[in-house]
Amino acid sequence: MTGKSVLRDPAETPADLVLINGKICTLESTHPWASALAARGETIVAVADSEAEIRRWIGPKTRLLDLKGKFAMPGFNDAHVHLASAGQAKLEVNLGGVRSVAEMQMRIRERLKDFQPGEWITGRGWDHTFWPEKVFPTRQDLDAVSTDHPMFFYRVDGHVAIVNSRALAIAGITRATADPPSGRILREPKTGEPTGLLEEDAAMDLVFNRIPAISPTQRRRALELALDEVAQFGVTSVQDYSVRAAPDNDNFGWDNFLVMQQMYREAKLKVRITEWLPFESSLGRLEEMRRIGGTSDPWIKTGAVKAFLDGSLGSRTAAMLAPYADAQETAGILRMDPAALRAKSIELDRAGFQLALHAIGDRASRLALDAFAAVAAANGPRDRRDRIEHAQIVAVEDLPRFATLGVIASVQPSHLLDDARWADSRLGPERVKGAYAWNTLEKSGAQLAFGTDYPVESVNPLRGIYACLTRQTPDGEPPGGWQPQERLSSEDCLRNYTAGSAYAEFEEQQKGAIIPGKFADIVVYPADITRLPARELLTTQAEMTIAGGRVVYQRQ
Repeated sequence: MTGKSVLRDPAETPADLVLINGKICTLESTHPWASALAARGETIVAVADSEAEIRRWIGPKTRLLDLKGKFAMPGFNDAHVHLASAGQAKLEVNLGGVRSVAEMQMRIRERLKDFQPGEWITGRGWDHTFWPEKVFPTRQDLDAVSTDHPMFFYRVDGHVAIVNSRALAIAGITRATADPPSGRILREPKTGEPTGLLEEDAAMDLVFNRIPAISPTQRRRALELALDEVAQFGVTSVQDYSVRAAPDNDNFGWDNFLVMQQMYREAKLKVRITEWLPFESSLGRLEEMRRIGGTSDPWIKTGAVKAFLDGSLGSRTAAMLAPYADAQETAGILRMDPAALRAKSIELDRAGFQLALHAIGDRASRLALDAFAAVAAANGPRDRRDRIEHAQIVAVEDLPRFATLGVIASVQPSHLLDDARWADSRLGPERVKGAYAWNTLEKSGAQLAFGTDYPVESVNPLRGIYACLTRQTPDGEPPGGWQPQERLSSEDCLRNYTAGSAYAEFEEQQKGAIIPGKFADIVVYPADITRLPARELLTTQAEMTIAGGRVVYQRQ
């Protein structure tokens, strides 16, 4: 880039923030690189390759930051997070990364002293696919730690939970308890007794709804911890689902949004938030939440309406068109009746809502695409930007339908870091051709938006960039990458994590590039991440995060 890009003359008002001596990746095709920029308030007003040009914007109150050759780019926009779950997990037992049932038991046992007698112990993060035996834990495994405390622990994906005998007793779950619709209580083959493993919300809620709600102080602290971590990794915008249709005093209720809204009023938000609303709520309630939350504030607002159509691949609850290759007795769990989905989707679209449908299996993805087609046929053309969240497994013949219908593929590349270890065995050689098919989707003309599914995965976007570039696990397996034809270029990986995600929330005019007129949302790294060896992305840390022209994180 030569010359400068300026919004207005600096003589009007000096800038509030000036960055100089940087290697700035603008992600704007006409001038991709710069060395300096100026921001007034929350907006970039000038970008240039000449420090002298930018110094003209400096006034007596301007904050001047010398980047000393460090790399800067637009702040990341995570298109799929769960802030309340992430924050609550920080107050609970962390089971992430446990490599055996014994280690799981040890972590819980170490925390017993922190709980009053009979108090619920909760947590999340275990993943049985890392364990030598690769089988689900049981209530007996938890009972061996304590039968005094009721226990509830989510699997890493949040679609399965393990509970102990005390929790089952409190919930009244016995061998005579029927499986709820769209959920499953796993049972011992010979006796029919519950194993303690509950699949999908309908089953998990039988126990979860017995857990006392967190206090307002805990709720606020949990969200503060989650947002601090988001800012630490250079993420300046998130598209969040922390609201559920349960009562407002539930751990994942509307109160989560109200707390974040209050933080904004106190000028304590470090990250821009677009909050999704629960599909299963009535139209009247959704319109009420939209009115209270608003749809236009640049820091916090309501956005899409989200529905869950199936579960997860790791727990074999993703809804598939045919049985799992490694478990012929199941094809997953479909969580919504197709006719009901179509009718409600048409109703919500008519009311002006954007739709976001969780679909991981190929059957769920087809159901979502069919629903979007029905919406367009019923309500006519408009700029909907409806989305499939995850789109992990899509029948090959359905991949072109994303572009045809204008459906956004909201994907989380970092899921591949774990899933590549066992996806072949779950899917078989033919079905795997439509798995995590990012390049095929992009070449077909579909719009991609990248995220993490935090806290299912780390909110660190560089893990997703690594997966996008290499399609390998963190230890470099398999050589050459898993289904390597679906890799994307470095430019495309970054664009989908910035401009692509901004487009998915109707904010491409304000976010996704460093040019005058867009928000001064910026992340700074010690080195050019577009040139680093891919493996180094996994250990590279953000130096600074700037949101709305304000430094919200600085690495010590």
